[in-house]
Amino acid sequence: MKTPTLTAELIAEFLGTLVLIAFGNGVVAMVLLFGHAVPGEVVNGGYTNITLAWGLAVTMGIYIAGKISGAHLNPAVTLALAVRRGFPWRKVIPYAAVQTAGAFLGSALVFWNYRIAFLKADPGLDHTAGIFTTFPAFPAALSAGFIDQTIGTALLLLMIFAITDERNQPPLANMGPIMIGLVVVVIGMSFGGLHGYAINPARDLGPRLFTALAGFKNNGLTDGSQVWWIPIAGPLLGGVIGACVYDFGVRRFLAAVEERNTPAPGRGRATGQ
Repeated sequence: MKTPTLTAELIAEFLGTLVLIAFGNGVVAMVLLFGHAVPGEVVNGGYTNITLAWGLAVTMGIYIAGKISGAHLNPAVTLALAVRRGFPWRKVIPYAAVQTAGAFLGSALVFWNYRIAFLKADPGLDHTAGIFTTFPAFPAALSAGFIDQTIGTALLLLMIFAITDERNQPPLANMGPIMIGLVVVVIGMSFGGLHGYAINPARDLGPRLFTALAGFKNNGLTDGSQVWWIPIAGPLLGGVIGACVYDFGVRRFLAAVEERNTPAPGRGRATGQ
């Protein structure tokens, strides 16, 4: 079997990230654009649907790109793999660029589909950019969002490394994407209230660039708030931290476990009976 070319890998990353964002931004649009201003109303499943659909979006993106590129779909994953798994450094920037481009086009697709609903709910495009990108819950305390993004992405990479580690107890190959999607679900349900759990620089920057070009006024990039860097720097730092925690806290002990559990030649494994 031939090794995929870099071009093939970049196309896979682009399409996988596009699918991820189309589903992810799409579910947020479903929840935020179709309410009826009824007090206490839960629109189309509310936050629960958002977390579940984002997890499924990650799963679908991985199924698109996994065989060709490894389905990073996230510059924080790409960077962590370069730091801890020997992923070629020359590919890091191209991967991040196409991931961001895929996220940009995925968000544009959602806007195109829901344009009539956007113009009804927000004719001035001055308060719905959060459907595409993330913002701090406490604008006066940006460090809170930075910590939140760092911890969330550290947990993501910690679990990705655990799930995909051949020395550990990896799931069946076709179950890996589902397990990683569930990791995103639990992160969304447990972390991210302080800055929207982007946990992915491309997932945030690509759609943010789209909102700026499409004329959304509250885009976090040109509106003077300068919040765009948090879901970039936090995830990049957190991803490396999570990868290192796994490698130094778990992986380095697994070789000894394998050796201990491997029967000597001519002897069966003890059963304890």
